[in-house]
Formats: sequence, structure tokens, C-alpha cells
Amino acid sequence: MTAWRRIFALIVKELLAILRDKKSRIVLIGPPIAQLLVFGYAATFDLNNLAIAVYDQDRSAASRELIAKMTGSPHFELVAQVEHDAQIAPLIDNKDALMVLRIGPRFSETLLRGDTGAVQVIIDGRNSNTALLALSYVRSILIDFNVTWAKQHGRPSPPATLEIRPWYNENLESRWFIVPGIVGLMALIITTVVTSLSVAREREAGTFDQLLVTPLRPIEILIGKSIPGMLIGLVEATFILVLVVLWFEVPLRGSLGALYLGVLLFLLSAVGIGLMISSFAVTQQQGILGAFLFAVPAVILSGFATPIDNMPDIVQQLTLINPMRYFMVILRGVFLRGDSYGLLFEQFWPMAVIGVVSLAIAGWLFRHRMY
Repeated sequence: MTAWRRIFALIVKELLAILRDKKSRIVLIGPPIAQLLVFGYAATFDLNNLAIAVYDQDRSAASRELIAKMTGSPHFELVAQVEHDAQIAPLIDNKDALMVLRIGPRFSETLLRGDTGAVQVIIDGRNSNTALLALSYVRSILIDFNVTWAKQHGRPSPPATLEIRPWYNENLESRWFIVPGIVGLMALIITTVVTSLSVAREREAGTFDQLLVTPLRPIEILIGKSIPGMLIGLVEATFILVLVVLWFEVPLRGSLGALYLGVLLFLLSAVGIGLMISSFAVTQQQGILGAFLFAVPAVILSGFATPIDNMPDIVQQLTLINPMRYFMVILRGVFLRGDSYGLLFEQFWPMAVIGVVSLAIAGWLFRHRMY
């Protein structure tokens, strides 16, 4: 029997061990779909239907127009009309309203004189990120109100206006930024878990010694245990990519070939790390714990949710050995910017190096623990 036939037999054996159990099949299929849907709909930076109260002391056409612009926005929902000052604090304190829009009694009169009309926004600052996003929405609405008011009343337009032209994500939907990253997140978890259990499962089942007396050499066992993890990760990644494009309607603008080259290199590095974990693990429980011990910091340090540039310098240096950092750039570059091979070369080669080094270390650990 040639070496490749022996490796093929081991690959078939590994796939059967993973897929013959109904529970294992459900674990491979169910959680990725559930997590994709949860992340796709719940993990968003956009804020909608924020509770807002209005204190309109002017009750003029101008104030009503401004209020209509606020409440007509999908970002705000009117929950209360304030009649006097004493009602403001309880609304904010009890979180009945995120913010109170207060329009003074001479708002329209001041505008008609050509002066600046003041509007007060009282906002709950306990969650600073939410407060800052809400204030940015208010500023955009006020800018639109100023331009519309000037045109309607023959006033000169504001001396300086800001024209915004978003590139790559024209509607500024945070889902377009988050959902492609879930491909890397799911592929990392599935691949590392599957490969980290491969050797541990043999030890726990008592078949590891039988594997040692076969004609398989250590390098052949390593290859035979690597390929099933890559195949499963490739199928999972393809399935999630289809859902991202067809279900969430995120545009895929770049080269599909470049994307799959990135997927393969990322899976190579994930398999190498998973086999390193598996070489240390004695039981499957240890293998799972080791996989998640690696996956959690890998996701945090990948730029999936927070920019790497905002991290301390020493942490930024640490991200250079994280393959998911490079895969995030590839995913978002192909999906949103339309990147191809040339633009992504700087992301390809680090993952290839990480994959080769991790597999070499896994092979050394494997041989060391075999004998």
C-alpha cells in the first residue's frame, strides 16, 4: 500500500468518525447557522427606535417641522410629550427616554429674525457609545433642517456644508461590515474544534496504540488528520458564504478565487493550531477547552469588532501571529472593496507562514508524544 493510499484510508476513517454520529453532525451544522443568524441580526452598530421625549415650548410651524424630522427618522421613536421642566429628570433617570429634545419658546421668532435658534438635547450618558451615536443622528437631522429652512424662507444657505459620500458601504449598514467576519469566526471555531479532538479522541477511545502499530508514519498520520478538518472547514465556510450573499444580501464584489485562496490558507493555519492543541490534549474535554482558549483571544485580536489600530502597541504586535487578523482583511476586502490577488498578497503570505510553522510544531509534538 502506497503512502497516499494509507493517508486516504486515514482521511476516510477520520471523516467517518466525525460524521457517523448524529449528534456530531448536528453540532457541525446547527450551531454555525444559529450563530450566523444571531450575529447577523443582533450584532449591529446601528441604533434604531431610540426612545425620545419632546419638550416643545414654542409650538410653532418651525418647531413642529423639526420634531417631524426627528420622529420620522427610523433612529428615533417619540415616547412622551413633556409639559414642564420637572418631567425631564424622571424620564432620563428611569430610562423611559434616552434623550429629551427641548425647543425654546422663541425658536421660530429667532429663526425669522435671521438669528441662530437654540435647541437643547438632554441625553442619558450612562452608555457613552449609544449617546455619541444618538448625538450624531441628531446633528445630521439638524443640518438637514437648516438647509431646508433656508431654502423655504429665502435665506442664504449655511456658509459651509458637509457632503458625505461613503465608499464601499453606501448605506452605512454595519451588517455589511460584521456579517463577512462571521465566516472567519465560524470557520475558525469549527476547524480548531474538529482538529483539536482528533488525537484526543484516539487516546480517549483507546485506539491510539493501534494507530501506532500501523504502517503509517508520523507525517502521514499528521496529513491524514489535517485534511478532514480542512474539508469540513471548507464546506462550512462555503455554506456560510452562500447565506451571507443570498440571505443577508451582502455584496460580493471581489475575486472569488482570491477569497477561496484566503479560506484555504486560513484553514491551513487553523488546522495546524488545532493539531498542536490536540497533541497536548489527553481527553476530548481538554481538546475542546484548548480550542476555545485559543479561539476567544484570536477573535478579540482579529479586528472583528474593534479596530486593531486602537489597541496598545504591544497588543498590536501580538496580533501579527493571529491568522484571523489577516483573514478579516481578506473577507472585508473581497466583499466590500472588490479586492483581488494583488491587493491581498500581504495578507496571504503571513497565513501561509503561520500554517507551515504550526504544522511543523504539531508534527514535532506528535512525534515526541508518540515515542
